[in-house]
Amino acid sequence: MKIEIWSDIACPWCFIGKRRFETALDGFAHRDDVEVEWRSYQLDPSLPDHYAGTETEYLSQAKGLPADQVRQMFDHVTAQAAGEGLDYDFDSIVVANSFTAHRFLHLAKTRGVMSQAKEELLSGHFEKGRNIGDVDYLAEVAQSVGIDADETRRILATDEYTAEVKADIAEAQALGANGVPFFVIDRKYGISGAQPPEVFSQALATAWGESQKLTVLAGGGSGSETATSGKGGGETFHDGAVCGSEGCD
Repeated sequence: MKIEIWSDIACPWCFIGKRRFETALDGFAHRDDVEVEWRSYQLDPSLPDHYAGTETEYLSQAKGLPADQVRQMFDHVTAQAAGEGLDYDFDSIVVANSFTAHRFLHLAKTRGVMSQAKEELLSGHFEKGRNIGDVDYLAEVAQSVGIDADETRRILATDEYTAEVKADIAEAQALGANGVPFFVIDRKYGISGAQPPEVFSQALATAWGESQKLTVLAGGGSGSETATSGKGGGETFHDGAVCGSEGCD
């Protein structure tokens, strides 16, 4: 079973959603048969490469919200994050555009360490006040997950992996995602938002059960001429010759 997760490094609910999903996956009996692929998304492509003010100031100005209301929102999200073992520090967040960091994640994907790099970037942004738009910081993260720091700087100085990031964003929009985190299971089920672990657990069980069902397109061995699919389809086929418990046709 394959699960694709669209998220943004600058999205506080994406880190919370990651933890809740991981809790569900850890308790899933077939977790070793689940492939998880991280996909890129940007909530605010208009963010500058670096903003000198605080996260509160930026959102207050960009969204036209009173600063007190923004801080109340942060308090709520911080409490939710704490419930998942995360220590958010909105006062220390460096407001920066995440596009370059997403390009770095695609580099990490080619080395098989995208999940580890994603975790490092989310923690760096929300818990440690690191600048996800700074190439030197990205090179530091690269080295921590086994990628050469100088190679990372060289690649990020070009436009390499730009097309991949844009393709991820376009695909999310085509699938109907209007926010992140957005989870897609086997391209059949979509889950929007940082849902509680039990919601993810139910979705995993449902999707796994569906993936194990065989849809019969032709023949049923009953002598009838109509075989319906496992999902209630009504296509008509002529039975082929079969052997069953009562012998062979």
